[in-house]
Amino acid sequence: MTTPDSPPALPAQVARPIAATIAVVLRSDSVLLVRRANPPDAGRWGFPGGKIDFGETIEAAAVRELLEETGIHADRPRIYTAVDVFDHDASGKLRKHYLLIAALCRYVSGEPLAGDDALDARWFPLDSLDSTNLALSLDVARVAHEGARLQRMVTSQGAIAPPKKLP
Repeated sequence: MTTPDSPPALPAQVARPIAATIAVVLRSDSVLLVRRANPPDAGRWGFPGGKIDFGETIEAAAVRELLEETGIHADRPRIYTAVDVFDHDASGKLRKHYLLIAALCRYVSGEPLAGDDALDARWFPLDSLDSTNLALSLDVARVAHEGARLQRMVTSQGAIAPPKKLP
């Protein structure tokens, strides 16, 4: 039942963007990437990530997806940018629209081991992302370099440093 103040009901199948998160993890001068197993961008290198579950925070989803896809433990995710990804069929018709929300995560432990829907997982030097030899998903180099700038900034301010023990 609608009231004069309520918005009109939407059709059951309104197409909307799918919210997902990507975990950007840096260690020294390298960034962690996975080779995607599934569309969009199957076979391309991108950040570990995936859909945000109902009731899950963006930050929790980033840390969960990172662990599922790579075995890497991280904490303190910090949201800093977003990327639109459009998945088209062979005729050019839009199938899905993903909104990828990037979270810079502090590396804690582990070595990359592909899991879940990743074909491979490994560290790449940041400066190698600008090479045309690497099949990257859209905006990976830009998002990684922005993450590196943010990490340098917050590290210099002490915002991403390990917490001090409370008495």
